Amino acid sequence: MNVRVTRAWLVVPVALSAVVAMSACAEQNGGSSASGKCDSKIAFFGARTGPNANLGINIYNGVKLAVDQYNAKHKDCKVTLESKDSQGDEKQAPGLAQQLVQDQKVVGVVGPAFSGESEAADGIFDQGGLPLISASATNPSLSQKGWKVFHRMLGNDNAQGPAAATYLKDTVKAKKVFVIDDTTAYGKGLSDVVKQSLGSAVVSTDTVQPKQTDFQATVAKVKSSKADAVFYGGYYAEAGPFVKQLRAANVKATFVSDDGVKDEGFVKGAGNAAAEGAVVTCPCIPGDEAKGTFFADYKKAFGKEPGTYGPEAFDSTNVFLDGIAAGKTSRKDMLSFIDSYDKDGVTKHIKFDKNGEIAKSEIVIWSYKVSGGEIVKDQEIKATS
Repeated sequence: MNVRVTRAWLVVPVALSAVVAMSACAEQNGGSSASGKCDSKIAFFGARTGPNANLGINIYNGVKLAVDQYNAKHKDCKVTLESKDSQGDEKQAPGLAQQLVQDQKVVGVVGPAFSGESEAADGIFDQGGLPLISASATNPSLSQKGWKVFHRMLGNDNAQGPAAATYLKDTVKAKKVFVIDDTTAYGKGLSDVVKQSLGSAVVSTDTVQPKQTDFQATVAKVKSSKADAVFYGGYYAEAGPFVKQLRAANVKATFVSDDGVKDEGFVKGAGNAAAEGAVVTCPCIPGDEAKGTFFADYKKAFGKEPGTYGPEAFDSTNVFLDGIAAGKTSRKDMLSFIDSYDKDGVTKHIKFDKNGEIAKSEIVIWSYKVSGGEIVKDQEIKATS
């Protein structure tokens, strides 16, 4: 047995390890799981409401598409999609995680979506032996906590940070960069990596706060620094108004940010004119780069192109669904199945290392630009920093 699996189940409290008996259903039309158990659940965990809800909704849609396609092929043995709306709030995360752990029919979680809520919830999932695959949380420390249930479907900020620094130096040709973070586990963690990668090119730094709306003090510091580029680590809800105020102050510095800003909400918050030319990096592939019929299927299902992390969420969900189809309907069996998973998805070849990170050879970082009021793909970045 895999060492990770063994350790995970040694710490599962007895109360949490009691598996609710699952009803069996007849295997018809080739549709049931290999075990014949047909009441398994997969959970989405992330924001569907709140200031950064768009990012969570993209992920939820990817999960829903995968589950709907599975159920269409397994009509007599369907999987239920459970959803926990965290609002991206790490204070709500522990209670929601506990609810999922207590429902023994839940055999896998796609999420949590954000790094802060992941720090608050993943220890609870680990105690409950409930496997998770995040399609978006990028703080590197998440895989270093000893949580045996942890996996993520993308590169972390130790990959994105140097790539952003490479883009600033090689593409923007920035000589003086002002670095800002929003003090969250995600924004600060990524900005710290960017600062380290930029070295002496960092001319100054500052912090802002979640839900802040007046950024005049930071704008004044940027203007005074005479920086030719700004790197912003955080989410779109604050980044949009910040850039609007930055441009209103006639600051021309190139604005570069991260995957948390890669959403139409950023453009809406900044306004088309202020957002034009802004760059965001992301360890996610453009939706139209996904393999197979994913892009067309997503557009048909939701009437729009896949948003940030929709493809990665689709892949994460299909790992769990493959496990259920193979009869892995206990958390213990599912965790062992994920740890040994080795198969192509729509975004990459999926194989996890001993810490739950996706194989380094499969990590990609893309840049995207705001052009004409839309965020469009720019280029894949090969980090040299």
